[in-house]
Order: sequence, then structure tokens, then C-alpha cells
Amino acid sequence: MDHTPVVRLRLIGPMEARLTGNNKNVLPPGRKTRALLARIAMGAPRPALRSRLAEQLWSRSPEEHARASLRQEIHRLLDALSPVETSVLIVTRDHLAVRTGAVSTDLQEVAQPNSARPAVLSLFDADLLEGLDGIDPNFDVWLHAERRQLRYRALRIAESVLRDTTNPDQLIEAAERVLTIDASHEGACRALMNVHTARSERGLAIQAYSRCRAALADTVGALPSPQTQTLLQQILGHAHSQERAPPARPQHVNAVALRGLKHDEPGPGSRATRTAPGIHIGVMPFRLIGSPAKYVGLAPGLADEITNALSRFRGILVVSADSLGRFAADHRDEVLIKREFGLDYLLDGSVQQADGKIRVSVQLLDLRANNQVIWARHFDHEIDDLLSLQDEIATRVVAQLDPEILLVETRRNANREPAAATADDLMLRAIPLIGRMEHGPFMQAGQYLADAIALEPDYARLNAWYASWHLFLVGQDWAENPAAITRKATELAERAVVLDPSDAHGLAVNGHVQAFLHRRLPQAISLHNRALTLNPNLAMGWALSGIAHAYAGHVAEAERRIDRYKTLSPFDPQAFFFDAFFVLIHLMKRDYETAVKIGRTVVELNPSFSASYKPYLSALGHLRRDQETAPIRQRLLALERSFTIERFLVNTPLERDCDRMHYAEGLRLAGIPTGSYASRSIESYLS
Repeated sequence: MDHTPVVRLRLIGPMEARLTGNNKNVLPPGRKTRALLARIAMGAPRPALRSRLAEQLWSRSPEEHARASLRQEIHRLLDALSPVETSVLIVTRDHLAVRTGAVSTDLQEVAQPNSARPAVLSLFDADLLEGLDGIDPNFDVWLHAERRQLRYRALRIAESVLRDTTNPDQLIEAAERVLTIDASHEGACRALMNVHTARSERGLAIQAYSRCRAALADTVGALPSPQTQTLLQQILGHAHSQERAPPARPQHVNAVALRGLKHDEPGPGSRATRTAPGIHIGVMPFRLIGSPAKYVGLAPGLADEITNALSRFRGILVVSADSLGRFAADHRDEVLIKREFGLDYLLDGSVQQADGKIRVSVQLLDLRANNQVIWARHFDHEIDDLLSLQDEIATRVVAQLDPEILLVETRRNANREPAAATADDLMLRAIPLIGRMEHGPFMQAGQYLADAIALEPDYARLNAWYASWHLFLVGQDWAENPAAITRKATELAERAVVLDPSDAHGLAVNGHVQAFLHRRLPQAISLHNRALTLNPNLAMGWALSGIAHAYAGHVAEAERRIDRYKTLSPFDPQAFFFDAFFVLIHLMKRDYETAVKIGRTVVELNPSFSASYKPYLSALGHLRRDQETAPIRQRLLALERSFTIERFLVNTPLERDCDRMHYAEGLRLAGIPTGSYASRSIESYLS
């Protein structure tokens, strides 16, 4: 019998199912159908009892209804796998199984004894069956146990890499993975301290010790072992007396402190991973209005896709449509929903066919503000591929929700008493002040973030925002010591990634720090690509990624990525920053008319943001628009009095000389002073 796999399943991260021959997507659209496929594939080669599957996926339903629902899902699964030429499923009266050898999974790669251990570690970058939480309480229990077992397997593999590798980069990666699972693992801590010391990265070595010390204090109320402390003294170069262990922490936890924490229970000695701001959103089952029966699966499939997409955002905790199904009646009780599930927001929607198109209408209710509708959109889509329709609309919905919710939360937190402010409150108070780009409020935002960091130094999202603040401080020419501020921005951005390697926002911020402040464009592009792999719905990730490609001279790719940002989030609160790079791209394309047209709009989005004036002014210079140029030049020089072409050429991240000189020539034609730069090649070009 031929046992060549015909279907390849990805189970770690967002689930995928593709044919091995032509890579065709055969992933079922429904979450329960996907859960059923994953459950039987993970149990292979043992067949699964149908009664057990029904109990695991429909525990709240009577047995007869559960079995009927299982039969329906089996038919849906068979339909999804219909492109497969040979039988994949074995369906009997009592059992369900996959044919031996017909399906391969990424979990099997992990189990291979001869697989490359460092390479296998990349499989653990995401959760098992990401986005399938909340299908059923019994399924959640099973999934939680499987994830915990997978984390233990990751821990063992990472420990084996620590023992066996001599490659510094692989050793650092393995140690960080160990510490992600067990933050108090002293062997991994000492490995990091040693390798960073060997690479003359003394600060990172000391930081590794500090993380270990904090983890041990949190979990068992103890200090690092004498061996670890001795290693620290060797790194510091002088001896200190051994510290006294702090008293053990009480075992109770305040209920308020639990809000915004993600409890994964990865194993002994681990601690909860902080996520923020801990927003709880419920996704109601979408209603199908007057549409043909052939679209009956679209509404629930769309709700599932939105649930899955929202779950990729750090700090957003999602209650799925399956869990809220019994509240889907027309006269639902939002107060009861809020009380039963602890929700802050409720997302609701409908699907309707009209004029040969599918219209999806979506609205977000703030349950803490008397069910006020705070956001509403409708999306029209051609009726062709319903699966791509679900994916595209879900992507656009969640990309717009993320900044919208952040905006609402910042407004709410602005009214809280300062004395009662938590790190979350301080961060949310700072964010709108950063966006104003006015010196006084901006500096106040920096103080809020500094105070928040003092309260919670290991809060990844907070470190990323504080890095962004330092980055803008340099960009606005407000830094008294740009080199010191650059170092601080880098430290904060890298620390954000270390604290939460799977947070796409932190990776994107770190990528922009590497691109804008350090001109390390390959590293920046790599960080952005990783961020978008983790969360392809992060609009700011697409924007910052496009910016890095523009700096590198990849104009077409830069335009594609920034266009994607604008499609996902057309009314983004940070458009004053991101949209300025449309001006840069058209300037690089020598399309000055379009650059000027966009530039007029962008500078009015935030007249205090100096960077948006520069490409606009260069385009005006190339067009010799002296009348329009003069007031724009005056506004820029009022914001950055010392701005010259010399300073531009020293500080610009543009990598190609042709792009730098072309930009500078436009600035010269627009009347920007050249400064005292003495390079003959530049002087001759600008003359």
C-alpha cells in the first residue's frame, strides 16, 4: 500500500492543510471542522471513538444532538478534502481516523530523532492550534494539556541544544526559548551570561542575570544560586557580598492584578506572561439576512475568522461566537453577556447579498459605556471565492479594530486619578500625547512612560512604546544627546522582543529602530517579516516594513507594503506618520505631482510632525513651485531650526547614494540651507 502523505498539516500556529503535490489549500472553513481534523490527525494511527469526539466538541448538547452535529462536521470535512484523489479519512459507525501515512504534520517533525534540533526550535514560535480556543470546554481542556506537553517537549529540545551546540547564535536562541518556558532556569541564564560576555556584550549578560533573579524572586522567593552569583561577580570584575534572600511571596493574588495576565501554566517554576491592556472582546454569531442557502456557512465562518485574527493581537482576549451562540437572538441581553463573560466590547455583524455582491456590516459596542456603538463599517465584496472573502474581510475588520480600541482605551484612561494609575494607565495616558507631537505634551508622555517602566520593568508592550518615544525624540530633533537616546531606544526595543518574542508590535518597533536609527536594513526587514508572520493583520507592521524597504531602495515592494497598510487601516490614528512615506515613495519614483498632492494632505494631519514636511518640500523643489515652497519651508525650519542638507545627508537612512542625492537636490531647490558639508562629490552634485 502506498503510504506517501497526500495532505500536509500545520498544527503549530494558525492551522493549515495543503496537498503535498500542488500545495492546494484544503483547510476546512469552520473552526469545529478544523478542530475535528486536528484531533484525529494528532491521535493517528489510533482511530478516535465517535462518541468521544462528540463529547469533546459538543459537551453542552444532548448526546443525540452531539452525534448529529458530529455527522454534519464529518460531511464538511469530507467536502473540504474532496480535491484529494485518494481517501484520507476512514469513517466507520464507531470510529473516525486518517488513513495510515496519508497525513503528515509538523508535530511529527518535532518527534523525529534525527531532525536538526536548532531548526526544530522554530516550530515552537506559536501556540498549538492557535485560534481554536473556546470551541468547547472539553476541547479546551484537551488543547491545554496538549499545549503543555508540547512546551515540555520544546523545553527538552532547547536544553539539548544548550548542551550540544557551540554556535553562539543557536545557543542564545535555545537559551531564550528555555527561559520563555521556565523563566527561572538557571542553566539557561548562565549560558546567556557566558555567551554574551564572550561577545563583549556585558550589558546583556547582566540583564540576563537580572531577569533570572526577578523570576526566582517571583516564583520561590529565592536568590540565584552561588554559582550564578559568582559568574555575575566575574562579569562585573569585582566581588560583592552574597545577597540575602527576600522573604517568600504570599501565595494569594489580588483579583485586579490578574486582569490582563495570560496564564499558560507551562510547567513548574514558570510565571504568568504579562499581556496588555487585557481587553475582552466577544464575537457574536453573524446574522445571514435574506441570502440564498448556499451562503449559509459564510456567516459563522466569517465570525470564526475574525475570532482567529483577533487572537493574534497581544492584550486582546476573545470569546468566540460558539460561546456566545445562545445569546444570538434578536432580543439579546448585552448586560447579561457582559456579566457572564466579563466583556468590555461586543462585535456584531451581518451578511447580506445585494446587487451581485456580498455586503458584510460590522459594529463594535462598548459594553462599559451603555452599549454605545463606537465603530461601524460595511465591506462589499465580489461573489467569487468565499474563503478568500472571509479571510480578507476578517483581516480588514481586525486591523481597524486594533487602533480603534487603543484610541478608546486612551480616552477612558485619561480621566483616571493619577494616584491610582497602574502601568497600563500611564502607558495609555502617554500614547495620545506622543501622537500630538508637541514638545510639552510629548515630554510629559516620556515621564508617564518612565514612571510606568519603574512600576513594571518587564512589561514588553510598555518597553516597545517607550522605545517609540525615544525614536520620535530623535526624529523631531528634540534629543540633547542623540547618541545616548539612540542607545536607550535600542535597549528598550530589544528588551521588548526578549520579554515577548511573539509580540508582533514589539518586533515591528524594533525593526524600525534598527532601520531608522542604525541603518541596519537587512536586520530590520527580517524583524518586520517575522512580525507579519506572527500577525499579518497588524497594519503598523505593514507600514513600518514598507518604510524599511523604501530606505533600502526597494521602491515597488515598499509601495506594495504601505498600500497594504492603507487597505487594512484607512483611518489609522498614526496616519500622520505612516502616510508621509507615500510622499517619499512618489519622490523616489520622480512622480513629483503625486508626492506634492499627498504631501499637502499629510502635513495637515499633524502640523507638528517635522518629518512629513521633508519629502513634500523636496518634491516641491524639483517642481520649482516657489510660491507653495516658501510657507512649507518656513514651517519646517520653525520645527527644526538647525535642519540643513548637511544634517539630512548625515542622518538619512536612505541607503542608495542616488536616492540620497536626489532627495537632497530637491531640498536645495526648495531653499533649505546646505550647511558646511565639505564632501566634494556632494558639493558638486548640489551646485
